[in-house]
Amino acid sequence: QIVTRINNFYQDHHHQTMSNYKETAGPIHAASLGIAAGGAGLLMTLWLNKKLKQAPRGNELMNKISDQIKSGARAFLKTEYKYLSYFVFVVFAVLVILYTLEPPSGDKTDGIRYAACFLVGAILSASAGWLGMDVATDANVRTTQAADKEGLDKALRVAFTGGAVMGFTVVGLGLMGVSIMFYLLTLGYDGKTDIERMKLAADSLAGFGFGASSIALFARVAGGIYTKAADVGADLVGKVEMDIPEDDPRNPAVIADNVGDNVGDVAGMGADLFESFVGSIIAAVALADGDLIKITLPFWVAGCGILASMVGYFAVGTKEGASQKELLFALHKGTLVSSFLVTGACAALCGLLFEDDKTYGWKVFGCIVIGLVAGVMIGQVTEYFTSYSYWPTKSITEAGITGPATVIIQGLGVGMISCVFPVLIIVITILACDTLAEEYGIAMAAVGMLSTLGVTLATDAYGPVADNAGGIAEMAELEERVRDTTDALDALGNTTAATGKGFAIGSAVLTALSLLAAFKTKAGIGTVDIGEPVVLSGALIGAMLPFLFAALTMLSVQKAAGAIIIEVRRQFAEIPGLREGTAEADSDKCVQISTQSSIEEMILPGLYAVLSPITVGFLIGPKCLTGLLAGAIASGMMLAIMMANAGGAWDNSKKYIEIEGACGGKGTETHKACVVGDTVGDPFKDTSGPALNILIKLMSIISLTVAPLMKGDDGLAFDEWEHFYWGFIPLGIMFIGTVLVHHFFWKNVVDITADVGGEKKESHPEVEEIETA
Repeated sequence: QIVTRINNFYQDHHHQTMSNYKETAGPIHAASLGIAAGGAGLLMTLWLNKKLKQAPRGNELMNKISDQIKSGARAFLKTEYKYLSYFVFVVFAVLVILYTLEPPSGDKTDGIRYAACFLVGAILSASAGWLGMDVATDANVRTTQAADKEGLDKALRVAFTGGAVMGFTVVGLGLMGVSIMFYLLTLGYDGKTDIERMKLAADSLAGFGFGASSIALFARVAGGIYTKAADVGADLVGKVEMDIPEDDPRNPAVIADNVGDNVGDVAGMGADLFESFVGSIIAAVALADGDLIKITLPFWVAGCGILASMVGYFAVGTKEGASQKELLFALHKGTLVSSFLVTGACAALCGLLFEDDKTYGWKVFGCIVIGLVAGVMIGQVTEYFTSYSYWPTKSITEAGITGPATVIIQGLGVGMISCVFPVLIIVITILACDTLAEEYGIAMAAVGMLSTLGVTLATDAYGPVADNAGGIAEMAELEERVRDTTDALDALGNTTAATGKGFAIGSAVLTALSLLAAFKTKAGIGTVDIGEPVVLSGALIGAMLPFLFAALTMLSVQKAAGAIIIEVRRQFAEIPGLREGTAEADSDKCVQISTQSSIEEMILPGLYAVLSPITVGFLIGPKCLTGLLAGAIASGMMLAIMMANAGGAWDNSKKYIEIEGACGGKGTETHKACVVGDTVGDPFKDTSGPALNILIKLMSIISLTVAPLMKGDDGLAFDEWEHFYWGFIPLGIMFIGTVLVHHFFWKNVVDITADVGGEKKESHPEVEEIETA
């Protein structure tokens, strides 16, 4: 009887509570858990940072090297952010003017609302990258010291803690920022209902994603060019020409290489997934169409994900002498624990919030779970194709027996075939979620996939920390056992980085697809027929853009690497005793060259990414832009997966020889062949591939931001060519920008075969093989 009475009381009270929530709750209630959980995430970063500071930093030489890496990373980001501030200021002014003159809601404050969202999104994205990089460059030397004095498990914990700071900074700033901005945007609309205010706030919130995407793109492109220019330059001259080990302190480009790991793989990846995280929430809110429950759910799911990730952090650990599979499982434990916890929390949320329509609530819950499972499965597939514990990467190593050409062929084949399973997983996810809850369900699948980003990003950002730790161990000339420990962590980091890139691509596709659906709704576009010439033309343009973007970034790496090669050769030729180790290399010069080159080379890809959708949307029409976005999503996903997985597999095929002694070990012809594959794969996996998922998200969020300007007073999209004259403005800017970039930066081609004095260098067959590849 007591149990029955308690149950009856709970049912009555619960029903009354949910009914009251729907009647009395407003925007602040929808954003409340997001604000609280975001704050908790930031408190977690403070605690993790304090914990990290307790780990010892090692000897004076180790600290000197670490400080050089941190100084170089800070110098790069300061230079990058200085130039990006001009871009942010210009776009801020344009949004203020544009939406004040043509306010979508009829309220003149729309200009400052859109522009303020853009500014806050850009600042928070940049801040996430800076804070994560700053902590990662402090964790590297502490990881080296832990590997030296306390062993594998402690070194893993220190490196993972450094990565976790990045993870919780991204989710904390992202969720708190987007939640607060959503609430603030609902204020000030006099005479409008809560539903109308939330609809208008969802429209303005697209500006937040635009700001975050812009910073993410430039950070990823510039950081990727920096890291791979330094890496390729250091490897070609150091390993091949001078026959010195990787991360040898005699190599002038080694510090720049280690700096690049942080500005590319930490700051760049952090800004990338920051945008995916907030972009999925923005897409779900936009597709909620003012429904309070549907708006509340993405904020609350993301909040529960942060809390679950906190628990998952403590599950990571391993034993001494662990194999690569055991190390991988040690990191997977954190992700699995977080996923199980957030699944239970989401079940409770859907049961509570959808009390009046439980069937639909459980369908939405199904979409969230599908997204979570899809993220884990894509990670597992990526791990299979990039870890040297499995056949695909081993097959590349074995192909090295017959030379570099077969390494390249095998790696490309592995990269291409690795597209099959992630695509099938994404397709099944899209179809299942669309069947369950239509476009909103797809958006919630993206939110679910990214809900455990705090711990997922920690496993990714851990990689550069471990890589830097190995570099410090080599440069500080520590015992071989220390380098063995850091090499094991580094190889694991290569796999987790590849897994993270696969996860980022999968989440980017779901997020971009959701933003595309939101764009169609906001622009008043009805049914789109792919057979229409206008739509198909847009799809072809969109399919071409990822290849153009990847080509520009690949060529930029080659060009920047050429400048590094010339400088490293010059120092070896002109500094007496450098080759023998009795003189010190001028590392600052290589850092300066990498910084300047990467800043110059990021302009053209960024210009095309930002202005292409605006040009097509206004010059031809919204339907053509819809085709462009669809084509870019499809083409960009394939190319990004292929490049990321091929690059990761090439890298670990070399590590398989170096760590496990496969095919005769280091110094063999097979090892040299796999070094060639690794050099080719570097810009694949760390520059062009990762930047493509930002490209498709950025074009989608820009389209959503300008969507209100592409429909008439009747609420329907403009016809083709109706306002074509506006399209000539962004088209003209792209043309002028291309001419200026070619004149100032691309006109003078670096001759990497020239000696310092202008004479041709002695022939090096290994270099010629790499250049040909």
